[in-house]
Amino acid sequence: MSSPLRVAIVGGGQIARVAHMPAFRQLSGQMEVVAVVDATAELAAAFAESWGLPYHSADLEGALAEVRPDLVAIASPPALHATQVAAALRSGAWVWCEKPPCLSLAEYDAMTAGERDGGPYAAIVFQQRFGSAARHARQLISTGALGTPYVAHCQTTWYRDPDYYAVPWRGKWATEGGGPAMGLGIHQMDLMLELLGEWTEVRAMAGRLARDIDTDDVTTALVRFASGAMATVVNTSLAPRQVSHIRIDLADGTLELSHLYGYANADWTFTPAPHASEKAWVPPAEDVPSSHLVQLRGLVADLRAGRRPRASGQDGRRSLELITAMYKAALTGQSVRSGEIGPGDPFYESMHGGRSDLL
Repeated sequence: MSSPLRVAIVGGGQIARVAHMPAFRQLSGQMEVVAVVDATAELAAAFAESWGLPYHSADLEGALAEVRPDLVAIASPPALHATQVAAALRSGAWVWCEKPPCLSLAEYDAMTAGERDGGPYAAIVFQQRFGSAARHARQLISTGALGTPYVAHCQTTWYRDPDYYAVPWRGKWATEGGGPAMGLGIHQMDLMLELLGEWTEVRAMAGRLARDIDTDDVTTALVRFASGAMATVVNTSLAPRQVSHIRIDLADGTLELSHLYGYANADWTFTPAPHASEKAWVPPAEDVPSSHLVQLRGLVADLRAGRRPRASGQDGRRSLELITAMYKAALTGQSVRSGEIGPGDPFYESMHGGRSDLL
C-alpha cells in the first residue's frame, strides 16, 4: 500500500474548516494533513491546535521547504492565490486551489506556467461538476441521448448583506477580482460549461445597484455555444429568495437542477418532450452528491497516476475566461468572442480592464 500523501493547507478560514479538512479526514488512509500556513503565526497555531496538526507557520516558502508536501490546498483570499499556487508548483507539490482561481487571465497563465508533464499540476475547486447526476447529464447531452440542446438558463441568485462585504477583501476589484460572478456564480457557470461545452460569444450587462462596494453586485449575460445553443446567465448577491438553478431545453425534454450550495440526484428533474420517452432521463444508480470530497477522490487518483486532473489547465481556465468576457462585454457594450482576450488586451490583466468607473 502506498504511503499517505502529505498535505499542507494554506489559509485556515471557514472553507478550510467546513470543506477541506472534513474531506481530507474522510480520506485519512490515503492522505495526511501535516501542516497549515496562515496569515499570522497566531492564526496558524490556532488552526493547527484545533485539528491536531504537527506543523504551522506564517511563511509559505519556508513551510514548503521544510514540510515538502505532496499536495497543497489553497484556501486563502483570492488575491493571494496566484503567488501561492506558483510557489507550491515550484516546490514540486500539486495544488488544489479554491475558486475563484485568481484575479485575471494573466495571473492564471502565469501561475500555471509552473506545471510540468506528469505533474505537478494545479486543479481548481469546481466541485459542482463532480456529482453523479452532473456526470450522467454530461454524458447524455454530449452523446445526443437527450436531443440537441437549444436554450439554457444559469442562475446564481443569492443574498449577501452589507456585513458580508465588511470583510476587507470582498467587493473590491483589487482583491476579489469581480462581483458575484467571480465569488458566487462561478460554480454554476462552470457546471453550465461542463454540460453544454465550449462557448463562442458573450453579450452582457453589469451594475452596482445596492451594495457599497467597488465591484458590481449583479451581472447578466447572453451566451452562445459552439453547438448553437443559447443561454441566459444571472449572478447577483441581492436576491432574498436564494437559489442555484440550471435549466437546459433540449429537443427531447427539459433538464433542470435546483439547489443552493450542493445537490444530490433528487435535485435534478427531467420533463420529456411530447414525442419523447419518459425514460430518456433515468437518474444514475449511484447517488454521489456534489462535494469537495468527490472531486478530491479523483484528484488523489490523478496525482498517484501522474496524469493531469480535471479542472486544471485549460479546463480550469474556461470559467475564468467566460467571466472575463462577460465583464468586457458589459463594460464596452460589445460582444466578445471566445479566445479574443489575450496579452495586450486590458481585460487580460484585470476583470474591469481599467473601466470600472463605467458601472
